[in-house]
Amino acid sequence: MDKTRLLTYAEAIREAIFQEMQRDGNVLVMGQGVDDPKGTAGTTLDLHKHFGAERSFDVPLAEDGMLGVAIGAALSGLRPINVHIRLDFMLLCMNQLINMAAKNLYMSGGDSSVPLVLKGAIGRSWGQGSQHSQAFQSFFMHVPGLKVVAPTFASDAKGAMVAAIRDNNPVVYIEHRMLFGMKENTPEELYASEIGKARTIIKGSDITIVGISHMVIESYRACKLLQIKGINAELVDPIWLSPLDIDTIIESVQRTGHLLVVDNGWQECGVAAEICMKVIEFFQGMINIKVGRLGFANTPCPTTPVLEDLFYPNASSIATKVFEMVKPNEKSWKPKHEQAEEISNFKGPF
Repeated sequence: MDKTRLLTYAEAIREAIFQEMQRDGNVLVMGQGVDDPKGTAGTTLDLHKHFGAERSFDVPLAEDGMLGVAIGAALSGLRPINVHIRLDFMLLCMNQLINMAAKNLYMSGGDSSVPLVLKGAIGRSWGQGSQHSQAFQSFFMHVPGLKVVAPTFASDAKGAMVAAIRDNNPVVYIEHRMLFGMKENTPEELYASEIGKARTIIKGSDITIVGISHMVIESYRACKLLQIKGINAELVDPIWLSPLDIDTIIESVQRTGHLLVVDNGWQECGVAAEICMKVIEFFQGMINIKVGRLGFANTPCPTTPVLEDLFYPNASSIATKVFEMVKPNEKSWKPKHEQAEEISNFKGPF
């Protein structure tokens, strides 16, 4: 049996990067604050001390230009990890990412590739509001040539980071700041997870819940609440959003007849909408299924904790929605909302 230790999500990401930098001298880390005392929430901690300033270094506040540097480095044979503290600021380099990095393999006729990882955090935090709490996974999923991964658990975070570094094309690696401190037994060995493979967290028979990023955690809590009402939910973590393991989701829905997708982003034109539509298209004319989605309302992310609790899906709102879908003829039910431990304990700032 492989040796495991209890690692936080951030420690697992850092270990993946460290081990890949040891294995492959072409791997480097560049980004704002990657060499500061906190090391990007711990994910890049002290890498510059082990590998030197040539392979782990801070960059100016010039996202577009710095991604251009990373793309050039990748085209030259290096494997850069371009760190963005927040995914919001990747908007400043969308032209470089979408028109340069993502299209390079296609436009070169397969002659050149861009082995590049863009890493950044999404999600709620203490009062950072509409410009620092956004989630843009659907933006990146929309672009051919980009892979998108949003792992939830430490072991998946490690394996997905290794796979992303080794992939020969650009990968957007999405973290959630509420996950950084969550722990899981994680293998010590170096390993790459399978790209485009989902993970079934809980087996169930009444409904399939697909959670995205931190919503897997809230959905897990909802599954426990639903057991009180006699509802056995199956929980699926896609891990990779592009390529998406739709087969695992379809196989689950075929057994349960119900699907709820809980996204950590806006519902309009979002990940949940895409997953729901793929499932509907597959089963159209075959079996009747009931499909639903939860995510952000069509408004900017709020700032105050009271509004945040209304804006972001949580275990209570997820369980309420599932109960409505599975038992539509029964009296409505809403479990008590309790603040999740990782949200209550979040100290920030990132």
